[in-house]
Amino acid sequence: MSKEMKEEIMSWIKTFIISIIMAMLILQVVQPTVVKEVSMLPTLEPNNYIVLEKVSKEWANLERGDIIVFGTEMTTEDGKEKNLIKRIIGLPGDHIVIYAGKVVVNEELLEEEYLSGGETEGNVDLLVEEGKLFVMGDNRKVSLDSRSPKVGLIDIDTVIGRAMVRLYPFDEIRNF
Repeated sequence: MSKEMKEEIMSWIKTFIISIIMAMLILQVVQPTVVKEVSMLPTLEPNNYIVLEKVSKEWANLERGDIIVFGTEMTTEDGKEKNLIKRIIGLPGDHIVIYAGKVVVNEELLEEEYLSGGETEGNVDLLVEEGKLFVMGDNRKVSLDSRSPKVGLIDIDTVIGRAMVRLYPFDEIRNF
């Protein structure tokens, strides 16, 4: 084998190794996911492909209005752990009140133009504990969220990532 051929092979091997390392680093920062439920309609529909920013819970502050994916103790029909996608409504220290179909955070009516339907069912009056979040889906009539004892306040540590961009369907690509 000629020296030039060996150099060409080594160049390909280096490129391959660098590509694998770069892919592993990227997957530490972002994660693709597929929306499976209707709880975030009209913002997200089933089979939407989104990319999550995984570093947000460690390096950046989560904010009210962010769409997040978090792990739960619930399981799917096939026994796998179920992740949920919801919108952050309450941050640690926030006072959340839901009454007469309205959501009030820290004594201010929450403007929610993203909702499917205009009202939020339920009666809630609570203070969000440190290290916790109050989350709800945009399709409030069907959303299993912090209003339910099955979900309740979620631990910030269970947050997998914040929705960054919807990639599919292609005609609905958008940043969050």
